[in-house]
Amino acid sequence: MASNRIGRINEEIQRELSDLLRSVKDPRVHGLVSIVRVDTTPDLHYAKIYVSVLNKEDGKEVLKGLRSAGGYLRRELGRALSLRHTPELIFQEDDSIDQGAHILKLLNDIERKEAGEHHD
Repeated sequence: MASNRIGRINEEIQRELSDLLRSVKDPRVHGLVSIVRVDTTPDLHYAKIYVSVLNKEDGKEVLKGLRSAGGYLRRELGRALSLRHTPELIFQEDDSIDQGAHILKLLNDIERKEAGEHHD
């Protein structure tokens, strides 16, 4: 039962933060930045925010900008959500898209290799 509640809270935080990203004034937060996933601790004290940045070279700078804007984002999140305690936001770069692309490339390489062996 509690995990359903945490799941809903994670979705709410993800949706609100995605909207709030547009209002961040920090120049380091630019380009296509997406909130991929949110993991909130059961006590709602911390929320790990997984962020994907289209331009990988900007990833570290975007994270610095988000961490710098963390207080603002947490305050705005607290206003938007009716939670007794607004969790502290921990921003982390998400590389699951890169990992998925790498796995897909490996699978395609194997498929091509096998196809080449069958034609010999």
